[in-house]
Amino acid sequence: MGSRRNLHDELKALLGTNNCYFQPPESIRMSYPCYRYKREPPENFRADNIKYAGVHKYGLWYITYDPDDPLIEETEDHFAMCKLVRVYTADNLNHNYYELYY
Repeated sequence: MGSRRNLHDELKALLGTNNCYFQPPESIRMSYPCYRYKREPPENFRADNIKYAGVHKYGLWYITYDPDDPLIEETEDHFAMCKLVRVYTADNLNHNYYELYY
């Protein structure tokens, strides 16, 4: 799997802007549409009490004003191990939350 920096570059390329934020502090003012992501506990696979595989897991939000933005589906299609988990609206912004293994 790739590094977090590779993921960041891939998200920027997919979005077409620099509006990608890794674990942003509250003081950062985000520009929309954007990706926001954070590291989650890794997924480890074991057999006979031995770890034989592990993969980094990220919580990824695509935040946009447009509820029909084509990038919502393109994000899930672009990454092999990505799943749209939840969609919600807050402050007139559409939040699309994915579980991403990268």
